[in-house]
Amino acid sequence: MPYLHEFLMITIIHLLAVMSPGPDFAIVVNQSLRFGRKTAIITSLGIGAGISVHVAYTLLGIGFIITQSRPIFIGIQIIGALYLTYLGLSLLFNKKNIGVNEEQLENVSVGESHHKKAFLLGFLTNLLNPKAAFFFLAIFTTIVSVNTPFMVQSIYGVWIISSTILWFTLVSFLFTQERIRSKFIRYSVVFERIMGVVLLLFAVRLALEFI
Repeated sequence: MPYLHEFLMITIIHLLAVMSPGPDFAIVVNQSLRFGRKTAIITSLGIGAGISVHVAYTLLGIGFIITQSRPIFIGIQIIGALYLTYLGLSLLFNKKNIGVNEEQLENVSVGESHHKKAFLLGFLTNLLNPKAAFFFLAIFTTIVSVNTPFMVQSIYGVWIISSTILWFTLVSFLFTQERIRSKFIRYSVVFERIMGVVLLLFAVRLALEFI
């Protein structure tokens, strides 16, 4: 397998990146605790869809243009920072109690509108993260050889998307385990405030980079 080395390098680097705490992780954990497993998994699918956009434009060479054009990249950073600020403030000032039982969770999660919102939340959280543009550009320019066929590179991209969805699905299962979830629910207000602050810190970090 001539491309096994590239594949293993991409897999290791991507898994280390995706497992690091960030906006995606914070959103999936919060969705797991507030709405349950099904909603969290749908949010994870949205994150995967966001990554698919990053992979697509990177493979097409547009990622290089984005990262080399300062006005475009700053614009993306501003939008991303504003969106993370909105999410952070939503959690900081949210007054709804997440201490609901499983039957209530099912009732909340079955609505098609609710599922669309969960998917869109995951999609936008990942898509508007400008760090992803640099990350995928770095992978496909430093690890992947210019001689690697486009089809093989596409397989790399599909693997990255799939493994991301799998990871956040596992996170969804973990944080909807009754023993774990009950402990977080006990301190739900504190937890949501912490998640809100974390997202605001990510927003501030983005904002500082284009000042």
